[in-house]
Amino acid sequence: MLAGELRLGGAQVLVLERRAQPSQESRASTLHARTMEIFDERGLLPRFGAPPRRDQGHFGGIPLDLGTVPSHLAGQWTVPQTQVERVLAEWARELGADVRRAHEVEALGGTEGLGAAEGLGAAADGVTVRVTGPDGPRRIRADWVVGADGEDSTVRRLAGIDMSGTPATRELLRADVTGIDIPDRRFERRPHGLAIAGRLPSGATRLMVCQRGAAVARTTPPTFAEICAAWATVTGEDVSSGTPIWINVFTDASLLACRYRQGRVLLAGDAAHRQMPSGGQAINLGLQDAVNLGWKLAAEATGRAPDGLLDTYHLERQAAGREVLDNIAAQSALLLGADTDPLRVLVTGLIQQPAVRDLLAGTISGVGIRYAGGAHPLVGTRLGHVPLGTDLAAGGTSSTALLRKGWGVLIDLSADPARRARLDDLVRSRTARVRLVSCPPPPAGSPLDGVGALLLRPDGHVAWVSAGADDPTPALRRWFG
Repeated sequence: MLAGELRLGGAQVLVLERRAQPSQESRASTLHARTMEIFDERGLLPRFGAPPRRDQGHFGGIPLDLGTVPSHLAGQWTVPQTQVERVLAEWARELGADVRRAHEVEALGGTEGLGAAEGLGAAADGVTVRVTGPDGPRRIRADWVVGADGEDSTVRRLAGIDMSGTPATRELLRADVTGIDIPDRRFERRPHGLAIAGRLPSGATRLMVCQRGAAVARTTPPTFAEICAAWATVTGEDVSSGTPIWINVFTDASLLACRYRQGRVLLAGDAAHRQMPSGGQAINLGLQDAVNLGWKLAAEATGRAPDGLLDTYHLERQAAGREVLDNIAAQSALLLGADTDPLRVLVTGLIQQPAVRDLLAGTISGVGIRYAGGAHPLVGTRLGHVPLGTDLAAGGTSSTALLRKGWGVLIDLSADPARRARLDDLVRSRTARVRLVSCPPPPAGSPLDGVGALLLRPDGHVAWVSAGADDPTPALRRWFG
C-alpha cells in the first residue's frame, strides 16, 4: 500500500521483501469501512470483486452493529489477506514500484558505516541498507527507509526504536485445519478458556483457542499437537485427525512504538504497533498508516513538503494507534478474563445505546478517527463519499472520485465566479499536487450543507473548511508548501 501511495506522489520506491514467494496464509480476512473507502478512493475496489459483507461485528465477543456507521461501505467485509496482498502488489508495480523478493535487510546506517551504533540521526542525507539477495550481499543507498515489516520488525530493531505498553499475559493458538467436522463456535467462553471455530470458504476450519492459565513465555512456534491438546481441554473435542494448513500464535500484548520516525527511518503497520487481532483491526490500522504516510513522505522525498509535514505522521498515527490499542485491550479483558461475566452483561446493555454503539463502531471501522487541527467539526475527519455536481464531468462526480490520483483537492462550493478565479490563482501558484474543483452548493442534508469551500488532503481527511470567503492560503501552506 505504501509503495503505491509513494508512486502516486511521484517518489521512486524500492520494496525489499524477505519472502521469495507470496505467503499463502490468510491470517487476516476482515476489512472495515474506512479501509474499503480508501480502496474506493484509489479506484481499487473493483479489483476485489464482490466480497461477502455483514453488518454484525463484535466488541470483545459482544455483538456490535457496524452497519450503522456513516459510510457507503459500512459493515465488515471478508477479503482474504492473500487477495489484499496480490491486488496491492499488482497496483504498486503498475505505478512503477520496484519490488524485489528474496531480499533480506541485515543492517542500516549512515554514509560512513552500517548498524545502529553508527547513529542513524547523524546520517542527515540518507540511509545505507545492507541487504542479502539472490546475488549475494550488497549495499543500497536510500533517502528514506520505512519498516513495514511486521510486529517482529527488523527495521525497528536496527533503528533502535523502543516500544512501550503491556506485555503478553495470554496466548491464543490459531490454525486452519482440513479433515475435521466440528460445530461453529463464535467466542464461546468455557470454564477452561475460549474457543472459536468457523468453516472457511475453502472448506478448511479455522480454530482459535485460549487455554486459561497457559504459559506465554514461548521460545518455539506452536505445534499441531499443542493446539489439539488445548482444544480438547477447552471443548472436549478431538481434532487430531485433521491436517493443519498453517499454524500460528498471537498474544494479548499491547505495545506501541515510542516514535514512528527516527531521523530518516519510519515505521508503519505492525512494525509500529503490536496488538491482539481482535475484530480484524490490525490489518486495517496498518493500511491506514500507509495512506497517511505515503503522500507526506512522497512530498518530502521530492522536495515539495512544507516544514514539519512529515512530523505529522507520528503525531496523527501514534494517537490513532493508541486509541485502537486501548480499544483492543478493553476487548481482550472482556473476552479472555475469567471473572468478567457481570461486566459483559453491563457492556451488552450499553452497546444497545446509539451513542455507545456509534463510538465503538467508529473506532473499530476507522471512520471515527479525527486528527487534530481545527475548530470546524469537519476538520481532521475523513470526508467519506459525498456526491458532488461538478463541471469536471457532465454526469457529476463525488469526493471519492476526486481522490483517485492521490492529489489534494480544493473544493469550491460557493457558485461565485470571482471567488473561483481567486482560488484558481492560489492553486496555480503552487508546485504542490493540489487541484481546484468547483461544484454547485450542496443540497440540504448533505454533509457539506453550509460549507463554502474545503481542502481535502490526499488521504481523504479534511484540512480546512470555510463557511464563507475565508482565505485557504494558511492551510495550503501548512499541508502543501
